Amino acid sequence: MALSDPWYRTLVQAQDTIASTTSKFWSARGVKSLLLPVTTGSISSPMGLGSDSEPVLVNLNGAPTYLADSMQFMLEYGCRLSPGGAYYLMPSFRGEMPDATHLNEFFHSEAEIPGELDDVIDAVEAYVRAMSGALVTEHEESIASVAGDVTHLEEMNASTGSLPRLTFDEAVELLARLGGEVCTDPVHGFRTIPRKSEQLLMDHCGGMLWLTHFDRLAVPFYQADVDGKAVNADLLMGQGETAGAGQRHTTGTEARAALAAHNVAEEEYAWYVTMKDHYPMLTSGFGLGVERFLLWVFNHDDVRDLQLLPRMRGRVILP
Repeated sequence: MALSDPWYRTLVQAQDTIASTTSKFWSARGVKSLLLPVTTGSISSPMGLGSDSEPVLVNLNGAPTYLADSMQFMLEYGCRLSPGGAYYLMPSFRGEMPDATHLNEFFHSEAEIPGELDDVIDAVEAYVRAMSGALVTEHEESIASVAGDVTHLEEMNASTGSLPRLTFDEAVELLARLGGEVCTDPVHGFRTIPRKSEQLLMDHCGGMLWLTHFDRLAVPFYQADVDGKAVNADLLMGQGETAGAGQRHTTGTEARAALAAHNVAEEEYAWYVTMKDHYPMLTSGFGLGVERFLLWVFNHDDVRDLQLLPRMRGRVILP
């Protein structure tokens, strides 16, 4: 059925264009591609009090290790070797059950560049515009056949201004007026915004926005923080969060303080902290879920349909 379904033919076209556009985009900016393994001893989730993700532990020829949930730490390492920045496009693995907006195996487009949060936000917006333009240029007819139209791609490609931004505190105030929910951790007191409330914010802001400066303990330990607020941003589009960005701690001292605040043991991250001791560097980075981006491209509502070869937790699926 898949071989005769135009959905999957269009999906292959879109995936190929995303891959080629990603390479061209970062190459033009002097950001180098890293070829990385899919295993790691230093997971980035769960990595703090606010994590809702589970790691995937595997036995590799007798040695316990994790399938990579993100290789952001290795991109920070790569920035020390490639001062213009580093990126990759590769699978990531999460242990939670899949649903309409979550996959336990997905493709991650991640990059780390020198600079502050505003620098990486600008880069993400340019990257999304580049992919939107390439998709509509190369596959307008086929994408329109499954998405209904390509107006959203054309508008994104033609946009010149920055996307709307709301700080987390501003979003909480707005949701109070819109009737949206905000969740508060009963033990540690940090706040989170559920999917339905993300949709309310997107509707209010014209479909896309950056949600910035979360409560410090609601984000991973590796995000820099100032006065109790994380220096981070989530790009909300389509079905919700599609890209997450953040500024990192520059020094080992800052990273150690964050590990302690998040009740994360330093042992598995000792190399990461030591790297910042010896090679302090201000960087910011992001991760974009390719299938979630394609949800927006295809005007679709279930991310499980955006896998060319489905992989679901607890199931053996062929091929």
